Amino acid sequence: MSHLYENIEPNTIDDELVQKVLEEERTEDMKKIVRREGFNLKDLKELQLSFRNILQIANLWQFENLTKLQLDNNIIEKIEGLESLVHLVWLDLSFNNIEVIEGLGTLVKLQDLSLYSNRISKIENLDTLQELQIFSIGKNNLTTLEDVVYFRRFKHLRTLNLAGNPLCDDKRYMLYVVAHVPKLVYLDFKLVRDSTREEAVLQYQYHIEPLEQEEAEALAQLEDKQAKQKELECHKTAFVEYLNGSFLFDSMFAEDTEAAKLACLPGVDDLLQAYREEFVSVCESLFNYGLKEHENREAEVSHFYECLNEVLTANQQEGRKRILEFEKQSKKRLEEIHNASSYDIAELKRARYREDILQLSEALMGLEILITNQLEEILEEFKRNIAAVASTFTENVKGMMNQCRDLENHHHEKLLEISITTLEKSLKNELDMDLPAAVQTLLVDKNTIVNAVNASHGTRLQSIDKRESDLLSNIDQWQNSVTEKAFQNEIDRNRNRVKEIILFIENLQEELDSIKIPEPTE
Repeated sequence: MSHLYENIEPNTIDDELVQKVLEEERTEDMKKIVRREGFNLKDLKELQLSFRNILQIANLWQFENLTKLQLDNNIIEKIEGLESLVHLVWLDLSFNNIEVIEGLGTLVKLQDLSLYSNRISKIENLDTLQELQIFSIGKNNLTTLEDVVYFRRFKHLRTLNLAGNPLCDDKRYMLYVVAHVPKLVYLDFKLVRDSTREEAVLQYQYHIEPLEQEEAEALAQLEDKQAKQKELECHKTAFVEYLNGSFLFDSMFAEDTEAAKLACLPGVDDLLQAYREEFVSVCESLFNYGLKEHENREAEVSHFYECLNEVLTANQQEGRKRILEFEKQSKKRLEEIHNASSYDIAELKRARYREDILQLSEALMGLEILITNQLEEILEEFKRNIAAVASTFTENVKGMMNQCRDLENHHHEKLLEISITTLEKSLKNELDMDLPAAVQTLLVDKNTIVNAVNASHGTRLQSIDKRESDLLSNIDQWQNSVTEKAFQNEIDRNRNRVKEIILFIENLQEELDSIKIPEPTE
C-alpha cells in the first residue's frame, strides 16, 4: 500500500459502509417506512459515497438500478466493480488517484462523467459511452493536444472540461479543441462564442476535412453493417437465416473432407454446378416461404390480441359503469348514515349500504367470471389456430427439405457412377488426365472409392438433417412460447383483477365502518 495513506485508514465498499451511509441520508419519516416495509437495495436510485477514504470500488452489484453515483474525494486508484451498474446516468470519480480510464464499458447510458483531479495521462476506453453529454477530465496529466480528436466520437457531448492539464498550455489549445470538437457549447465551463468557433473553423478547416471524410466513410460502413444485422435478425425471427443463397450448400461441402478429392474426378465439376443451382433454388424457395409464413404468424398473433383487447375493453367499461352508478349514490348514503338522528336509523341505513356493497362485489365478480369464460374460449381457439399454422409450416418445410435430400441422393448416384467408371479406367491405365496424389489414393479398389463417396454423402445428409431439425425445433418453440405466454397473461390478469376487486370492496367497507354514528340509547 502506498505511503500516501499512512495517516489515513483506507476503506473498501462493504455492507457496513453502505448501511452507515444510508442511515445518515434517511430522514425520520423514511426510517419509519423502512422499519415498517423493509428496504431493497435494488430500489435505490442514488448513492453518495464521497469523502469516505475508499481505496477500492467493490460490492456495488446489488445496486443494479442505480442512476447516480458519487465516489468523489476518496483515494481510489482503479476504476473497477461498476460493470453491473448499467443504468448509471451520472458518475463522479473526481478527486481520486486514478491513472487509467477503464472499467466503464458497460455504462452505455452515462451522460455526465467527472474524472476531474486524478492522474490520467491518456484518453481511452470510452468508446461505448455514446450518450455522454458532460465530461470533466480537468486537472490530470494529459499532455498531447492532438488526443482531443478522440472526443469527436461523442455526438451528444456539449460540455467538456480539460482545464489544468499540461495540454492547455499549448497556444493552439482553445481553437484546436473548438475546431475538432465542433458541437461543444461549453469548454472549461465557459461558453464557446460564435466568433471563437468561426476562427477555429477557418484556421483548421484543412485538418478537419479529411477527418470528416473518414468519419463519413466509417459511418456508411457502420450503417451498412447495422442494416445487414437487422436484416439477419429478421431472417432469424422467420427461422430461415442463411437460406437466401448458397450458404447451406457451401457448408455441406465445407464439412465434407472427401468432397475436394472427389471434385477432381472427370465430369464431377459439371455435376456439382448443376447440383448447386438446383439446391440453391430450393433453399431460396424455402427462404421466401419462411418470410411469408412469418408475416402470417405475426398477423395471427396480432389478430388474437386485437380480439382479446376488444372483449376486455367492453368488460372493463361495464365494470366502470357499475362502479360509477354506485359512487353516484355512495356519498349521499354515507352522509345520511353520519347524519342519522338515532343509532337505530343509522344502523338500518348502514345495513342497506352494506348490502349495496355486497351487490356491487357480486356484480364485479360476475363480470370477471363472464370475461374469464369468454377469454377461455378465445384462448382455446387461438391455441388451435397457432397449432394449425405451425403444422402447415412444418409439413411444407419437411417437403422442401426432402427435395434437398432427393437432389443429394441423385448427386450421390451420379457421383458414384463417375467414381466407379474412373476407377475402372484407372486400373486399365485409360485415364486421359493426371489426378492429384490425394485422389489417386482413392482409386485403389472399389471398396475404397465407394466408401469415400458414401462417407461424403452421409456428411452432406447430416447437414441437411441438422438444418431441418433446427428449423422445426424453432417453430415448435415458437408455438409453445406464444401460446404459453397468452395463457399465462390471462392467469395473471385474472388474479390481479380479483385482487383489485377485493381490495376495492374492502376499502368501501372500511370507509363505511369508519363513519361516526349516534351512540345507542340505553
